[in-house]
Amino acid sequence: MKTKFEILIALVLISFSFSTNLFAQRTTDIENGKDHPLISRFDNAVIEFYKETKWGSYKLPVNEKGAIDWGNPNVLEGKVTRIQYTTSVDNNSEFVLHNYKAAFKKAGFTVLISIANEELGVADRPHSWSDKYYRSGLYGNDGLHNDKFGIGLNFPSWKSNHSFIVAQGNKAGKDIYAIIYTVVDDNYTLITQDVVEVEAVETGMVTAENISKGIQTEGYFTVYDIFFDTEKSEVKPESADALKTIAEYLNANKTQKVIIVGHTDNVGDFDMNITLSKDRANAVMEKLISDYAVSKDQLKPYGVGSVSPVASNSTEEGRAKNRRVEVVEQ
Repeated sequence: MKTKFEILIALVLISFSFSTNLFAQRTTDIENGKDHPLISRFDNAVIEFYKETKWGSYKLPVNEKGAIDWGNPNVLEGKVTRIQYTTSVDNNSEFVLHNYKAAFKKAGFTVLISIANEELGVADRPHSWSDKYYRSGLYGNDGLHNDKFGIGLNFPSWKSNHSFIVAQGNKAGKDIYAIIYTVVDDNYTLITQDVVEVEAVETGMVTAENISKGIQTEGYFTVYDIFFDTEKSEVKPESADALKTIAEYLNANKTQKVIIVGHTDNVGDFDMNITLSKDRANAVMEKLISDYAVSKDQLKPYGVGSVSPVASNSTEEGRAKNRRVEVVEQ
């Protein structure tokens, strides 16, 4: 029996006759191409591109009201799987959108946004949309750069038939985001499907016992579950569990003094990252004092920016590991 997390694209409910025109679609999947285990392919689609990125920072320009927001994208971190499919040009973008939307809802996912054609709001042109969403942004250099997860087939220009849908679900404690962009070219319909599996960097669980063990054996404990928006120092609400656990350890060990050390990756200006890491360390300390009754005498904040990496900053996975907070024995 299929679970609710197995999104099976519904069989086409409306009959469309296939075009008699020949087009450049493959007849078989590329080598090593496969469907994502949570989402089956659209009817009669063929895989043209497949890439898994073990860890990446994916920018999703959809706000909490379900509207496009280019200026404040939601940054999702985790495994990213991109698959590009082609299918018959008879399957227009709105028809593809309708099928995905129905399948997501049937699987128990929440559809965050579902829009087509002029509603996409980027001058009604797929090449402008793809420039802002997938590239660095040729028009003003303000794109989201999601092309770092790979592109097999480039997006056509000056076509008006395109659609965008985002759905969110949960599996085994992970938030799952499915992002589907569809555009109809002269000879085929191109479906670009991204699945982002949001999870913390693989490190030890933040427990009072593990903090104690880390400090006793290594002199410090690394925390990845304290969250900040990009270039911001305000501690996000989803950090509460980690802060509570750190406080439990400190409140149970009143004589233990620690340094709260902020770390960043190497993206951006060096001096700004030093300041940012100091501000974040101070924000964590203030939260522990004000919200969790930790004694101020037990804490000192310190920021080192990007000078103490634990992984290479040349990859998304490495940069994610370098953005961290450490609880260091004084």
